[in-house]
Amino acid sequence: MSDDFYHWQNRDLILHCHLQPGAKQSSICGRHGNRLKLRIAAPATEGKANTAAIAFLAQRFGVSKSQISITAGAQSRQKTLKITSPQRLPEELTIASPL
Repeated sequence: MSDDFYHWQNRDLILHCHLQPGAKQSSICGRHGNRLKLRIAAPATEGKANTAAIAFLAQRFGVSKSQISITAGAQSRQKTLKITSPQRLPEELTIASPL
C-alpha cells in the first residue's frame, strides 16, 4: 500500500480506513497515519459498526449500500473498502487529500 489512503481500480475506489466506533456521530475526520479516519456512531458489536460505516459511506458517496464492500479487516478497525463507481466525492475527502 502506498502512503495514500485511496487508489482507483478502474471505476472503483479502494479506500483504506481507520474506524472509530461508538462516536457521538458518524463523520469523516481526516487522516490517521496512511488511512482515512471514520468516526462511526454504532458500537463495535455484532458487526453494527461495519453496517453503519457502509450505510454512512453509501450516503456520502451517492451509491447504494450494495456498492460498498469490506475487502479486508472486517474484524479490525483497519479496513479496506471497495466503493463501486462512486457518484460523488465527499468534501472531507478532498480536504484530506485531493483525488
